[in-house]
Amino acid sequence: MKLAIVGAGPSAFYAASRILSGLPDAQRLRVHLFDRLWAPHGLVRYGVAPDHPEVKNCTHKFDGAAQDPRLRFFGNVNVGGTSTIPHNVNVPLASLCANYSHLLFATGCTVPSMHSALPTSEYCRPALSLVHWYTQHPSHQPPPPLDKITHVSLIGNGNVSLDVARMLLTPVSILKQYDVPETVLEVLSRSTVRHVSIIARRGPLEAAFTTKELRELINLPNASMTPIDKSILDTSDVKLTRQQSRIFQLLEKGSKQPFGSTEKTWSLDFFRSPTGLMPTSNPSFAQLSLAHTVVDPITKKAELTGETSLVETSLVVPSLGFQGEPNMPFYDPALRHLRTVAGRLVSSNGNVVRNAYASGWSSTGAKGVLASTMIDAYAVADTILLDSSSPEADIQNASKDELSLNQSPDLEGIPSEVEEGLRENSIVGYDDWRRIDQEEIARGEALGKERERMGWEEARRYIYPS
Repeated sequence: MKLAIVGAGPSAFYAASRILSGLPDAQRLRVHLFDRLWAPHGLVRYGVAPDHPEVKNCTHKFDGAAQDPRLRFFGNVNVGGTSTIPHNVNVPLASLCANYSHLLFATGCTVPSMHSALPTSEYCRPALSLVHWYTQHPSHQPPPPLDKITHVSLIGNGNVSLDVARMLLTPVSILKQYDVPETVLEVLSRSTVRHVSIIARRGPLEAAFTTKELRELINLPNASMTPIDKSILDTSDVKLTRQQSRIFQLLEKGSKQPFGSTEKTWSLDFFRSPTGLMPTSNPSFAQLSLAHTVVDPITKKAELTGETSLVETSLVVPSLGFQGEPNMPFYDPALRHLRTVAGRLVSSNGNVVRNAYASGWSSTGAKGVLASTMIDAYAVADTILLDSSSPEADIQNASKDELSLNQSPDLEGIPSEVEEGLRENSIVGYDDWRRIDQEEIARGEALGKERERMGWEEARRYIYPS
């Protein structure tokens, strides 16, 4: 088996480690990971909030898997189509298929879901753009003018929304010990943000954030929470889950700092749904219109009451989840991710595609946490191992030539585009990454922080000094 994995985030590495450990003595096994980002680990590097370093401990397992000589990583390689990252080496999917007997998509969900009433503008930026900025993702854009913004409205109350709120409200003196680039700290030090509204179309019973994320906001040393209407927190007729009970206890108690005692504040604005955003006569503010809602007790969906309100805000940040890339093969627009059954890819005519798979968010949609990603990746890896142990197994409705995978590949061969990229010093291997990783940590230690990140050009000069 010669397996190409498109993506090198947690799902990809978990699946690779499972396959390698499941076939410890297999000499005719190769696993090659391709990622459009020059650094590996996907969301662990470019999505996890910088002040959550404990979540990144999984990279030790990924490093262990990469020590197996049967695994190779090729960073800065975009598979299929044309990348928005200008320095990528582009490899057609057909070229990958010609060199590999098995294929696994572990590309995640990279497209932010936007609200139809809130098109991107100077007053509206998707949450992913801010996350990419403070993690220095290769495709990051300049940040919004935080030195001219006082009020931010986050649409959605998932963990990403709370991460962004915390980054905007946490003192720089605290953030500077973590994996936050110096350029980001400089912008945050000039921020004039004074209030962050976290707007949700349903109530606290349906809250998408976790207890841990809420507690971190509540315990901020320099910001206080606007008290929530007690009627919203009335649960006398509701049986709460354990997590809901903890969330309601925190909401009833309120923030560690009493409201009114801090310069910065934040609020959880439940039962509100945006309906539009209009500029005002003051160029520093826009007018966000909100429809009031109630939750249908049977369907649990938000329904409009007919009442509305207006909020003046400097910046609206939709944080409504993510979807797969529509141009990916086997993408299903109704599902908003790839079509799979038990991890096996399914073509548009309903046939299972032999030796082709998907794992993680690319297969399940953007849901769950790192632990659930690991469980899913292991399950898909076990399916790959099962199928490879019985190559002639009769998988119902299987199509053998949907992708024209090579069943007799050269084990050591790589696509010609990748060979060319290596000659041009445009591709990062895992040994290269280890050197960069050690240097980033050393630079961080000199500044009294977790690490100081490199951008692509600096990383390229570091690993290819000539």
